[in-house]
Amino acid sequence: MKNIIYIIVISLIVASCTSNTILKKPKDLIPKNEMVAIITDMLTATSGHRIKNKNLKRNVNYFPLIFEKYHIDSTRFKNSNFYYTSKIDEYDVILKEVKARLTIQKKLVDSIRKAEDSISKVKKYEAAQKKIKDMKSKQKRFLDSIKKINSSKIKNKIKS
Repeated sequence: MKNIIYIIVISLIVASCTSNTILKKPKDLIPKNEMVAIITDMLTATSGHRIKNKNLKRNVNYFPLIFEKYHIDSTRFKNSNFYYTSKIDEYDVILKEVKARLTIQKKLVDSIRKAEDSISKVKKYEAAQKKIKDMKSKQKRFLDSIKKINSSKIKNKIKS
């Protein structure tokens, strides 16, 4: 009898711990594709908050700018986010799309950095080539001046 009571109590505890709460759809729900774009921008802004911006400031809160960009407010985002998190399958699709977009952005940034590095290397190579050319030119002028001096000395010895 005690075993049955323990099983019933444990079953009630486990059943009460699981939540199948699905929130009602808000009137001003943000569409999934826009939610993907917003979350992508938020993650990008969050990842760069320790990097200095153009005004040399760090730890800037860019979320108000993101809300302004998409013409929403934080309450609308919060309500939509709660709704989508209550429907985990839909939220999982949103997060997978966010991850795909961030991966594409990372590849783009990496390719831009690689191109900038290549351009920098080419410029350094061209600068080195110019220095070598200038040094060869100076060396040639120096040798020419030595030849002139030597030829003038020889001429002076012949004349004397």
